[in-house]
Amino acid sequence: MERKVTSPLLTARLWLSSLGLSPEILACILGLALVPAFVREAYIVRLLAVSLLFGALAMAFDFTGGFINAVNFGFAGFVGLGAYTSALITVRLGVNPWIGLIAAALVTGLVGMFTGALTLPLRGIYVSLMSWFVGMALMALANAMVDLTRGARGLIVPPLFESASTVTHLYFLLGLTVLLYIGLRLIIRSRVGLAFRAIGQNYDAARASGVNPTLYKVLNFTLSSAAAGLLGGYYGHFVGILTPDLMDTWHTMEVMALAYIGGAGSLLGGVFAAFLFIPLFDSLKSLMEYRLIIYGLSLVLIMIFYPAGLAGLYQVVKTKLEFRKRKP
Repeated sequence: MERKVTSPLLTARLWLSSLGLSPEILACILGLALVPAFVREAYIVRLLAVSLLFGALAMAFDFTGGFINAVNFGFAGFVGLGAYTSALITVRLGVNPWIGLIAAALVTGLVGMFTGALTLPLRGIYVSLMSWFVGMALMALANAMVDLTRGARGLIVPPLFESASTVTHLYFLLGLTVLLYIGLRLIIRSRVGLAFRAIGQNYDAARASGVNPTLYKVLNFTLSSAAAGLLGGYYGHFVGILTPDLMDTWHTMEVMALAYIGGAGSLLGGVFAAFLFIPLFDSLKSLMEYRLIIYGLSLVLIMIFYPAGLAGLYQVVKTKLEFRKRKP
C-alpha cells in the first residue's frame, strides 16, 4: 500500500490557502513590511498606515454589507464609540491603553448586539435607517456630554506606544489588518459563514431551510461592530485627539464607498480601494473637498459596468493570465 508523501512546502501552502493568504496577498504583505527599509520619509509611511486603517474599516463594513446584505449607515458612530470608550477609560480612569482597546471592542460589540436585535428583524431600508439613527444619537451624546468628552473642543488621547514612530504604527496596523482578515475569512468559511451568505443571497430561502435569519444577522452585526470599535479605539490613540465629527455620516459614506468599489463580499477589496483612493486624495489636496462626489461617481460606474468591483476585476485578469500560460 503506497503512502502519499506531502512536502512541507505544499503543506504550508495549503495551510496558508485555508487562511485566505494566497501568494499574491503574501507578496503584498511582505512589500508593505519592507517599505520602511527603503522609504525614509515619515509622510509616506504614515500615508500607508492611514490607508491600512481605512482598508480595515472597509473590511469590517463589508462583513455586514457584503454577506448579510444589511447596510450599517451608523457605522461611523460605532467607530466613534470605540474611540471614545478607549480614550475615556485611559484618560479618566488611568487604565492602560491596551486594556482600553479591548474595552472598546467589547462595549461597541455589546451596543452593536442590542442595535442589531432592535433593527435586524426589520427588512429593507428600515434596517439602514435605524442603524443611522443610532449613529446620530451617539454623535449627539458625544456633543452634549461636554464635561466627559469635551465636545467640539476635542479630547486629547494619549499614544498607545510610549515612543511610537510612524513605522511602529504601520507594522501594528499591518498585523491587525492581517489578523482581522484571517479571522473574518475563517468565519465566512465556517457553517456560520454559510448561513451569512445564504441570508444575503436569499432571505426567504434561508429561513425556509431552517436558518434563523435574525440570530445570524445579529451575530454578524455584533462582530462587525466589535471590529469597528477596536479600529476606532486605535484611531483615537493614533491621531491623538477626538471630536464628535468622527461619527458624522460622511465618514460612513467614505468607508462604504471603499467597500463597494473594492467589491462587496470580497473582504480584501476595500483594502485595495483604500490604497488607491487615500493616497490619491492626499496627494491632490484640491480633490479633498470633492472626495464624496468622486467616491459617488466611482461607485456608480462600478455598479453599472463592473458590480464585482476591484476584487472581481483582479480575479478576471488573474484567470486570463493563467489561461494564457496554459495555452501551448
